Amino acid sequence: MNEHEKLLTILRQSADADIVGAFERMIQAAPDHELSRINAPAFAAKHGFDEERVISAFLHASRLGLFEMSWNVLCPGCGGVLDTGMSLKSVNREEYTCALCAAGYEPTLDEMVEVTFTVSPRIRKIAAHDPDSLPMHEYMRQIFWGSGLDLPGGFERMMDEIILDAVELPPGERAIMSLQLPEEFVIVFEPVTHAAQFIDVQGESTRERQSLSLVINETHPQNQTLVMRPGPLRISIENRTNRRALPSVWVASDALHHMLKRRRSFLTAKRLLTNQTFRDLYRTETLDVDQRLKIMSLTFLFTDLKGSTQLYERVGDLVAYDLVRSHFRVLNEIVASESGAVVKTIGDAVMATFPTPDHAISAALRMREAMRRLNEERGSEDLLLKIGIHEGPCLAVTLNDRQDYFGQTVNIASRVQGLAMSRSIFATGSVVENAGASRIIEKQGLQPTLQRTALRGLKEELSVYEIP
Repeated sequence: MNEHEKLLTILRQSADADIVGAFERMIQAAPDHELSRINAPAFAAKHGFDEERVISAFLHASRLGLFEMSWNVLCPGCGGVLDTGMSLKSVNREEYTCALCAAGYEPTLDEMVEVTFTVSPRIRKIAAHDPDSLPMHEYMRQIFWGSGLDLPGGFERMMDEIILDAVELPPGERAIMSLQLPEEFVIVFEPVTHAAQFIDVQGESTRERQSLSLVINETHPQNQTLVMRPGPLRISIENRTNRRALPSVWVASDALHHMLKRRRSFLTAKRLLTNQTFRDLYRTETLDVDQRLKIMSLTFLFTDLKGSTQLYERVGDLVAYDLVRSHFRVLNEIVASESGAVVKTIGDAVMATFPTPDHAISAALRMREAMRRLNEERGSEDLLLKIGIHEGPCLAVTLNDRQDYFGQTVNIASRVQGLAMSRSIFATGSVVENAGASRIIEKQGLQPTLQRTALRGLKEELSVYEIP
């Protein structure tokens, strides 16, 4: 039995057997490019698997060494990978600039950071492990563009239509490209260093040869757009970096814009941070102590047991302890099954996160029903759960040596939970008015009651719904 077979056998103890079987077939027979920066949701859709189970399997497989996780900062405009690292700690700039789009972006974990999986070189050596060996088309497919771009089947043919000329340029070398400029907007683009020169080709055609000199270096400052005439162009390019460069001349045509609009869902950093398996496996390895990363929208759910002090007094410490443990186990299972993660427990309280409000509402309703069943089994009303939910922006941070969240959204969610005094669920307007959450509430036949409420620390009253 070789190494990857041994690891797959171990993986079957913690991951779905059918998914592990798909991993095994992929490792053995898939072409190289399918093993580079694998898109977990796309893999799930292709094989008809549950996304959460697939993500969990990839995480366990990465922990064992079958795959390597990559955290890639994506350009929201073109989908290109602006930076990549082996952990979220590598996302450490205040702004990332895309030369192809001529725009800068402050990184957020919602849609700008993807997580992909590449087969480990210990398991199978593929060309992407040595990016400088890839031809230009494959470099663009496997390295430059993120997994959220749905590249067409005729990708190479389409790239040949977009690119007028290209050259592979070793470190320290020079090259000359001679071509005819069409009356289009043209981009001289180098994907390894993310350098670009824009050329606005306009006016009368000329037979006189125009010239352009470019130097590729690590700083690649943004160059001003040049205006040239249709006709012959001679481009002199020098590579002053210590690695191969791939300069090419692109036409910013409808074909390019159409290709860049082909998007598909991918595993975002936000979604992974709200995944229970990830939090369990990578508890202390996510962020540096001083690192703070923005999330534009995250849903927080707080729970607390009503009258837990009286419960301990009424039934005794041992019985109460077992009850509280049972309640935590049920809540953890529900949170994980709704694509969420328990961030921490404080006494008898739970703080959990979900990627969207609908998952939080579904979890809250299931939690309430689960507590009702536990009480029925005991023939008492010992477990009364107070639940509060709020959605909004926050910061992902490290607190007390673990990944946590900070900001007003967290504070509001906690205080909304403090409004609950019975089995009613309290949620803010941004949660209840979410389309997905609203459908779940309506399907249950529930009628939320709106109230304007003053919360400590807020100047203005907040719209809060009580879900009976």
